[in-house]
Amino acid sequence: MKIDSVDLFYLAMPEITTDADGSQDALLVRVRAGNYEGWGECEAAPLASIAAYVGPMSHGVCRPVRDSVQGRELKDPRDIGRIALDVEYNSMDLLQAPHLWSGIEMALWDLLGKKAAQPIWQLAGYTRAYSKIPYASMLFGNTAQETLERSRAACVRGFRAVKFGWGPFGKSSVKADADQLQAAREGLGPEGLVCVDAGQTWGGDVGAAAARIPALEAIHAHWLEEPFQTGALESYAALSTGSPRVKLAGGEGAHNFDMARHLIDYGKIGFIQIDCGRIGGIGPAKRVADYAVRRGVTYVNHTFTSHLALSASLQPFAGLADHKICEYPTALKQLAVDLTTNHLCPDRNGEIQLPDAPGLGMTVNVTGLSRYLVEVEIVVKGKTLYRTPSLAS
Repeated sequence: MKIDSVDLFYLAMPEITTDADGSQDALLVRVRAGNYEGWGECEAAPLASIAAYVGPMSHGVCRPVRDSVQGRELKDPRDIGRIALDVEYNSMDLLQAPHLWSGIEMALWDLLGKKAAQPIWQLAGYTRAYSKIPYASMLFGNTAQETLERSRAACVRGFRAVKFGWGPFGKSSVKADADQLQAAREGLGPEGLVCVDAGQTWGGDVGAAAARIPALEAIHAHWLEEPFQTGALESYAALSTGSPRVKLAGGEGAHNFDMARHLIDYGKIGFIQIDCGRIGGIGPAKRVADYAVRRGVTYVNHTFTSHLALSASLQPFAGLADHKICEYPTALKQLAVDLTTNHLCPDRNGEIQLPDAPGLGMTVNVTGLSRYLVEVEIVVKGKTLYRTPSLAS
């Protein structure tokens, strides 16, 4: 069986804002091989990613991703790994390649799961999938009162854990941030888990991050996520010794296994958070999960887009009983909601069960996405390299 086609679809809300909300647009990937079809989603800028797939070769190691994918043999996950190595080498100078490949890789796993009539977690070697405790992932409000209301709403919906991030946090005074944190805790109550995402706001400034540690300790924060840029390993390591009660989390910016490993080994983080739509897909994410187990670090998914991406992000640690908490976006734009006809909803115990259906277990809403489709044509030297394909065919 060979990869017959890779189709890329640029989807977007009518209006895109500067909010740090990745659900405003999407790059949906459809892969076909033989009689089978798989779907994936990149956590990437759609138009730049399409160009990375079809654009002219710049030089020998700056080739379009298509050169390493189209027509390749596809029998089992080992073939996906072989293609990944070729993408990594042939497109090493094409910086968009890892994020684009992530969505394609995801779709290849989905396709192979359907062919084997197995969920991906089983295809990846797990014998069972454990339920996960979702944390309601949302942005800080513009005011502490707004954060309080959002936290209360999450509690009413049955969430036992919340994560607030971005927004105004870290951008004004320590007192203002402390007020935001207290609001998050008050809304959820004393027993729930409160996680905090600083959104890399302090760059590599350990002092600025350390100034917030007392306020984080006061609300018993479960973790402080991404206080620094992904590569600021010395800053991570320095801050990790500042409080035994507030562990650091990070990893969503890792776009290969080694970046994630370095955060664990040299950044001394306690939680490694991997986005399958960025790191290169499900295969390398599973490799990080295995490494985290060996190093005594907790693996957590990163997902802030559709439930197609959510399902993919849960597969790499589905069989890890002790790695229990998972990110669960609760304020998605309608595009992300509409991307699939089925969703991963918390059960009566407030936990998420992974699908037992083949592949990702998600059904793409082909007929309902046409209103979000952005028509694109890329022409170079009079030759059409890309034109938006049909979702329906």
